[in-house]
Amino acid sequence: MIRYLTPALALLMVACAAEDDPATTATDAATPDSATARSDAATMSDVGPDGIALPAIEEAGLREHLSVLASDEFEGRAPATKGGKKTREYLIAEMKRIGLEPANGDSYEQPVGLVEQTMIPQQSSLSLTKPDGSTWPLTYRQDAVYWSKQVKQDISIEDSELVFVGFGVVAPEYGWNDYEGLDVEGKTVVMLVNDPGFYLEDELFNGRSMTYYGRWTYKYEEAARQGAAAALVIHETDPAAYGWGVVEGSWSGPQLDLERPDEGASRIPLEGWITKDVAEAIFEDAGLDYAEAKQAALSPDFTPMPLTGFSATATMKNAINRSESANVAGKLVGTKHPDDYVLYMAHWDHLGKTFAAVGGDTKDTIHNGAVDNATGTAGLLGIAESFANAAVPPERSILFLAVTAEESGLLGSAYFGETPLVPFKNIVGGINMDAVAPSGPAKDLIVVGYGASELEDILKTVAEADGKYLRPDASPEKGYFYRSDHISLAKKGVPMLYLDVGIDKIEGGEEAGRAWDEEYTANRYHKPADEYDESWDMRGLVETFSIMRDVGKTLAYSEDWPTWYDGNEFRALRDEQMADR
Repeated sequence: MIRYLTPALALLMVACAAEDDPATTATDAATPDSATARSDAATMSDVGPDGIALPAIEEAGLREHLSVLASDEFEGRAPATKGGKKTREYLIAEMKRIGLEPANGDSYEQPVGLVEQTMIPQQSSLSLTKPDGSTWPLTYRQDAVYWSKQVKQDISIEDSELVFVGFGVVAPEYGWNDYEGLDVEGKTVVMLVNDPGFYLEDELFNGRSMTYYGRWTYKYEEAARQGAAAALVIHETDPAAYGWGVVEGSWSGPQLDLERPDEGASRIPLEGWITKDVAEAIFEDAGLDYAEAKQAALSPDFTPMPLTGFSATATMKNAINRSESANVAGKLVGTKHPDDYVLYMAHWDHLGKTFAAVGGDTKDTIHNGAVDNATGTAGLLGIAESFANAAVPPERSILFLAVTAEESGLLGSAYFGETPLVPFKNIVGGINMDAVAPSGPAKDLIVVGYGASELEDILKTVAEADGKYLRPDASPEKGYFYRSDHISLAKKGVPMLYLDVGIDKIEGGEEAGRAWDEEYTANRYHKPADEYDESWDMRGLVETFSIMRDVGKTLAYSEDWPTWYDGNEFRALRDEQMADR
């Protein structure tokens, strides 16, 4: 799970894991005896509001998966490592045991080529030529952080003129085009983070709830489509949702990306961030006021502003390393509509092992990722088992997708998004499971990106039947909806749902729920301490996974085609898909 350590983060960063027997291995867990025991345990059935009964999702089965996936034997499940390979083998064995068919022809794996590119700072530089002709070297990590997604050892730009393009957004549905009438071929575009709605609130876009246009990923993609040579996002803590320390830590050092046929040629040569202080100095020397320019950028009639007299020159020296991982996918084939698919997804990877102890721990170097994301992976298998054992098989097919390299930038899901195993127009909708909290049962469910699609209408019905109410995530302006794997499908038009266990706990209320989240965020998130504890209350996990299953069940036994709500940035894509059916 990709998260940034901000105060608002506590509400959303949660998860779980479990370990009944430290000696349990992938092979042990997949033995016939284990399967028989679990089948005997699944004697209860869950009957949803639609009247369809499915075998219950059992706590014991979830704990068994968690104890294996979060064990030291799996070494933190990093892609392209021994632990990553063991994880893939375990998932394949379990999918076979459950009775899922391979989803990629006769294979359960979808190979994902990865390329790691590390810019060598000592042999790289970014400098600006000022209006007076002087050179201003930007100090790496202090003034700017930059990189390239073009897979080349040597990359350079020279005397690239700077132009301010507001938010760098082209959004026809909002009547917005920051590039209108502008040719940026070979130029360096400078832009604001987030989208105009963050400042205008209810006036335009989605108010303070970030749209995809506010994500830095979109801004670099759009700059490339416009033909720019470089794109620099101006960092400000509040609209970015994280401080400069996160920028310099996340975008310096090795950067992992997909192995692409064009070797990244479609990307711009240089992507990067600059500090607000640097931006203000640039604007001042160009004869502009930064605050006034920012205000002007809040209008759909904004006109791009040349930063007169400024140009950028950069040289980057990269070290390149290639490796391979894989998504793991199994399916249940529908009895009536086998070409229609309901999607469940979770990322199986975590951070692996570090070369030295972390956080004062002199012994532990394994980031077990029990919460992030052994929980979601266990839930994926638990839901699959419930559907596979249904007395009445699903009428539509169900695809269970465990993706790799989420922690490296949502790469496994991005690869699936570019090379889908199922046509997008055939995917009815999907649910993503990422770091689901073992914090006990709650009265509510958190919907990240609340107000996105008609899947929420189904969720509301299912949740209310279980005595729960829906709660939007606390800080929609932070854009958490765009920071997990489902966004790779949403960007292709597929309606996606992203849930978490609620914080209004049955025992202890919101105070207890927030305390659990805050403790996890402070002490265990992305640290070796993210390990299973037998004292964790699994009831909330079982309830939440059961609700996720029942949302999918509503789709799997019907002919409904939910879509994005009117005004959503992905609605037009879905409408095109449905017109093509």
